Amino acid sequence: MSIAILPMSAEYNWNPATVGLVQSSFFWGYLLTQIAGGIWADKVGGKTVLGFGVIWWSIATILTPVAAKAGLPFLLVSRAFMGIGEGVAMPAMNNILSKWVPVSERSRSLALVYSGMYLGSVTGLAFSPFLIHQFGWPSVFYSFGSLGTVWFAAWLSKAHSSPLDDPQLRPAEKKLIFANSFSKEPVKTIPWGLILSKAPVWALIVSHFCHNWGTFILLTWMPTYYNQVLKFNLTESGLFCVLPWLTMAFSSNLGGWIADTLVSKGLSVTTVRKIMQSIGFLGPAFFLTQLSHIDSPAMAVLCMACSQGTDAFSQSGLYSNHQDIAPRYSGVLLGLSNTAGVLAGVFGTAATGYILQHGSWDDVFKVSVGLYLVGTVVWNLFSTGEKILD
Repeated sequence: MSIAILPMSAEYNWNPATVGLVQSSFFWGYLLTQIAGGIWADKVGGKTVLGFGVIWWSIATILTPVAAKAGLPFLLVSRAFMGIGEGVAMPAMNNILSKWVPVSERSRSLALVYSGMYLGSVTGLAFSPFLIHQFGWPSVFYSFGSLGTVWFAAWLSKAHSSPLDDPQLRPAEKKLIFANSFSKEPVKTIPWGLILSKAPVWALIVSHFCHNWGTFILLTWMPTYYNQVLKFNLTESGLFCVLPWLTMAFSSNLGGWIADTLVSKGLSVTTVRKIMQSIGFLGPAFFLTQLSHIDSPAMAVLCMACSQGTDAFSQSGLYSNHQDIAPRYSGVLLGLSNTAGVLAGVFGTAATGYILQHGSWDDVFKVSVGLYLVGTVVWNLFSTGEKILD
């Protein structure tokens, strides 16, 4: 959508405020199903929940051009519907990984799964301009939407919510997983009072907000920044947007490998999470402050890539932490902290439009840097890598 919005807004004569509305409508739905998706995954298993989510958002994607032709309200509803489907994905993935992966492989497994999201962004941003030029903007939604249905068929036959459900798993593998695992019973009730009384849970929530503010602004506004400030055209904007995501895919896996190596060498999980997340906050903060001193477009793109690259170390910091502190409730916990993260996306995306009307891109980056610094302090004071909820 961040690429297709350019020809769509020209065709339907949308002003910047309407473009912002269309971009943010996805988050309305996405916000609704974070916690619900976590509760559902912890109770019925991640396989069902993720399968439902993918089919739901694939249909919503395919219907997007139809909705746009019917009128703006229909488009906003279809985007919000797409968000409802995507909202369950991360809690469901977290739930599946917490059951399947031993602690010593946690950072790598999470980084590997999340790098799929980055490579998806790369593919989308790289192919969208080509599809738009060849077949018109609706083709983007038809082609990407139909891919989800292909994935769903494979998922139904191959995936299992837990090692207990997999008939093909070798006994030795089962033994390895369960030796390093947690209680097997599905969650019946969720101890909200206990969860919300813990400081490390609030450290997760606040840090997730601070982290996503910067990430979502770059995600939704980067093509516009490249187009307006660096004067790239549609195809160039799409291709240059790919670089930060490629960097993230690489560095999240690098960070995961470093984190797991440090844990296996005997460093405490708490220390490792604090180191990784500090890189994930202070790296982007440093590179964004450099952007205002840079004149050449090539250096600006490089700075953006370095900012996103260091940002991806968060996969081995706050994103791995839900499974550390509450493995049984990891889906719910991710839903909670990601709700704060999505709110940062909603407010950050909207606030950026407002700031740009009254100020400059420098001001946009200053707000992000401020929040990265707040996140660093909160994370280092209150987070832990130890289990605090059984």
